[in-house]
Amino acid sequence: MNSDSLTYLRRLVHTRAALVIDEDKDYLLRSRLEPVAKRVGLADIDALVAELRRERSPELVVDVVEALTTNETYFFRDQHPFEALRQHILPALARTRSASRVIRIWCAAASTGQEPYSVAMTVLDALPDASLWTIDIVATDINRTVLERARRGVYKQHEVDRGLPPEVRGRWFERCGQEWSVRSEVQRCVRFEALNLLDPWPWREGFDVVFMRNVLIYFDVATKRGLLSRVREHLAPDGVLFLGSTETTLNLDDAFVPVRDRGSLYFRIG
Repeated sequence: MNSDSLTYLRRLVHTRAALVIDEDKDYLLRSRLEPVAKRVGLADIDALVAELRRERSPELVVDVVEALTTNETYFFRDQHPFEALRQHILPALARTRSASRVIRIWCAAASTGQEPYSVAMTVLDALPDASLWTIDIVATDINRTVLERARRGVYKQHEVDRGLPPEVRGRWFERCGQEWSVRSEVQRCVRFEALNLLDPWPWREGFDVVFMRNVLIYFDVATKRGLLSRVREHLAPDGVLFLGSTETTLNLDDAFVPVRDRGSLYFRIG
């Protein structure tokens, strides 16, 4: 790749998805985009950039952006947020939402579905009368390919072995040949939608809990501030925001107050 191609690609993904790819991550551009170039019949990444510059194929732009998103995930990742959800947040919501019996949760980086399904299983286990509630978990991602996998709710053995306790697997999964399928009771709680976080957010109702974990780390400061401001607009007054273990609202949005809860850190609107 020549330097002009690298500069163009960094600018493109920042404009379309606010992703920041530093110069020391040029290897990422090469490893992720060479397969894209070959798939569309182009010789190399420079040829791919030349085609992108012609602006003839919006789908190719989407393919490039999707190829550069990170989809690392596993069931009950980092564990602490799910414990806080089960032990403290959901019991409180069960009291304050007893009249409506509706709980709304947003997972803003759904990837292949392990996080939103982990949230759904936690809610179903925490509410003794869960069948009498409307559990609405919205799971979004910019990457359409991983969302299709998530909608299927079928996982390989090594995927369920990673983070999923055997007793939880036995309760909420069914064996499907050499794979495991999420039970329908769990799948019914989750709806998957494609969303670029830079685009308008389509919901009018507020969310009780927002999981935006390991998302802010990929953005510049201005984008982080903008996203946190928009989260406040979509979070119920007594709602909770979960970020990744290395992420914070400090010096980004002082309206959020950190809450430390037995190893977990989450944020409320102060």
